[in-house]
Amino acid sequence: MNNVDINTAVLILFFIIIVGYIARKTNIITRELNKGLSGLLVNVTLPLLIISSFNRAYDSKLMENGTKILIYSFLIHIFLFLLGQVLYIRNEESKKKVLIFYTTFSNTGFMGFPILGSIYGDTGVFYAAIFNIAFNLLVWTLGVSIFTGERDLKSIRKVIVNPSFIAVIIGIIIFRFSIPLPESIWGALELVGDTTTPLSMIIIGAMLAEMKVHEIFTDLSIYYGAFIRLLAAPIILYFIMSVLGVEEQVRNICIILVAMPAAVTTAIIAEKYEGNALYASQSIFITNLICLLTIPLIISFLGV
Repeated sequence: MNNVDINTAVLILFFIIIVGYIARKTNIITRELNKGLSGLLVNVTLPLLIISSFNRAYDSKLMENGTKILIYSFLIHIFLFLLGQVLYIRNEESKKKVLIFYTTFSNTGFMGFPILGSIYGDTGVFYAAIFNIAFNLLVWTLGVSIFTGERDLKSIRKVIVNPSFIAVIIGIIIFRFSIPLPESIWGALELVGDTTTPLSMIIIGAMLAEMKVHEIFTDLSIYYGAFIRLLAAPIILYFIMSVLGVEEQVRNICIILVAMPAAVTTAIIAEKYEGNALYASQSIFITNLICLLTIPLIISFLGV
């Protein structure tokens, strides 16, 4: 994918975000409707997109790379968690927790799937779904511990019943055992799943419209966190994975997913476990804006 294609793909996503922003500002999309759209995406369109990405003949190389990506995903999340502990040691405690959380967990779902899909097609979504297994397992254990100081093991059930996690398991079974399904079923899955990209961008735009912009741009720590999240972390991991001899496509997919903005889950978990939810929301806003510039830079840097 050349630079023009990358910029075009990101601009398309940006303009869809603007549509969502305007729709929320004009109250075409209400707060309740946006919550409903988020539920539709998380529970229906994204899981179907994941399952449809496994609609392919079994390929041992694909499975081998998927296994590697899963292992690297666990290692990457742990590395970023430790990196955050060092980089934010001087920050005020409530902000430090938010910074560590979103440095560890990027928006692989709402942003990562569409971006990888635009670059690698169904193969990109396939690998993103595998990478996201570690995210789902760690966000409710390691992620929760950032705010509480202890693992909330009861939250593991949220992983097990998470629609995207279930979709990955179903997809792997279909892929591994080459289970045939009628074309009409695959067609329906793909048609609904393909709405994930525009729907996710509209939701993000509507979420950004909720932010009080004048309160955001005065806190420099948010920009420091955004720099680490969007540029420093992916570049550091790029050199580490290159030195370790990680296969180029596997490395690039991992790096692109790491280069995504702060996970929306940051605000959700901060709110639930009495963290600084306002700061988390502001960080999500800023990283989602800045990533429209940094994602093309990272992709160009990778030479994808």
